[in-house]
Amino acid sequence: MLKFIRSKLFWAFIFTPALSLYLLFFSRLAPENPLVSKTLGIAILMAVWWVTEVIPLAITALIPIAAFPILGIMNGKDVSSTYINHIIFLFIGGFLMALAMEKWNLHKRIALKILLIIGGGPARVLFGFMFATAFLSMWMSNTATAMMMVPIVLSVLLKLEEKLNKKDAANYSLALLLGVAYSASIGGIATLVGSPPNLSFVRIFSIIFPKAPEISFSEWFVFALPLSLALFFLVFIWLYILFKPKQKGITFSNELFRKEYLALGKASFEEKTILLLFILLAFLWISRAGISIGSINLLGWDSLFTNKSYLNDGTVAIFISLFLFIIPAKNKKGEKLLDQNIIPKLPWHIVLLFGGGFALAAGFTHSGLSLWIGEQVKWLERFHPLLIIFGIALTMSLLTELTSNTATTEMFLPILAGIAVSIKINPLLLMLPATFAASLAFMLPVATPPNAIVFGTNRIQVLQMARAGFVLNLLAVVLLSLFVYYYGKIIFPIEINQFPNWALPKG
Repeated sequence: MLKFIRSKLFWAFIFTPALSLYLLFFSRLAPENPLVSKTLGIAILMAVWWVTEVIPLAITALIPIAAFPILGIMNGKDVSSTYINHIIFLFIGGFLMALAMEKWNLHKRIALKILLIIGGGPARVLFGFMFATAFLSMWMSNTATAMMMVPIVLSVLLKLEEKLNKKDAANYSLALLLGVAYSASIGGIATLVGSPPNLSFVRIFSIIFPKAPEISFSEWFVFALPLSLALFFLVFIWLYILFKPKQKGITFSNELFRKEYLALGKASFEEKTILLLFILLAFLWISRAGISIGSINLLGWDSLFTNKSYLNDGTVAIFISLFLFIIPAKNKKGEKLLDQNIIPKLPWHIVLLFGGGFALAAGFTHSGLSLWIGEQVKWLERFHPLLIIFGIALTMSLLTELTSNTATTEMFLPILAGIAVSIKINPLLLMLPATFAASLAFMLPVATPPNAIVFGTNRIQVLQMARAGFVLNLLAVVLLSLFVYYYGKIIFPIEINQFPNWALPKG
């Protein structure tokens, strides 16, 4: 019996539904507003099912479509419309480009070229692998990037082990494998399409605060790229100090990278075309909206259009993606760069997961639950904002060691929005660190797919990853907190001691 009570099945299918039913029909957390209890009941059920994964994450994400209209929380049409929006199409367009790069091996060519240019001694090889991984994961799935890089790492390690003694070889393999895993996560925070929590934040922020200024791809990039670079160098230095070979004067030949690169042959028409489209896509994303940094104001290309508010980053993503299905391939007769066979490879489960988070955020706002939760923790206003930011970032980082970072982000962002309104602090100061921290889980194999992939090589023990990752988690959270507090107010519309008008509750 005790074993059953501790099991996932008990918490997922007996205790949590019972608690949810109590909140739905018997609890009156806010007597004047019964929707608060109802929404909380659904939120707790979804949270536990997302954490335990007793049913697929994407299916749990569909609960609001049925529950919210039945319980009178939201109109069925309004709930359904949250599942498809411009952020979803930004994700789909970015993923189509990543699949095109993967189909024609362009991602491997880019990675090997970077390694050829940077490779040399142990520090340079580690830096090269990490840089290639981080760059690719800015634009494509960090899981796909890690899966592509790990075989290259293993083939390189077989050659390097001939030059290193047994202990140095074992340590250096840890540096390379952990470097790939960690830089896949770190690179992903630099762009909106690099990591699912980033897209969740942008949409949830706009749902809860519709009057807030748009956070565009370019604005995110200007803020997140320096943070990503700072974290990158932090991880690189820490891993090299921890696992560098003790042998002196070791140098590694680039011959292996050269052989791998030459094996790809000459760049094909398809690779060149996709590279051109990729560069164009990145340029259009970065330059669409204007950027304001202090007294510097740069206009974006959308200012050339009469109805520039009609355009968004999703528009750009789909516009460029269409060419992938139009331009014919030269090396495969009758084929295009992409065809309908690629559609099943799109991560539709992530699309539904996004939608569930967006629907939940809308429910939090419509029902008043986010504001109710904020009122319960109003005592937080006694603390300095920097301390609150640090606490949020640390909590999120530790939570996502064990849970889906996207699901956890989508659960917490509406709550943090309500807390921000209650304690009269700019919501960005709470929501941004939570979003970034969701990608900073370095301790456990289950924390992120890249961690799991390198753990699957059987060259890393859980304790070794935990030791290296624990210090990085703490350092990354400190760095993130300082970045959001000091650099965030330069890039985003943040006044530390002033509550923005766009965040004021309706009425």
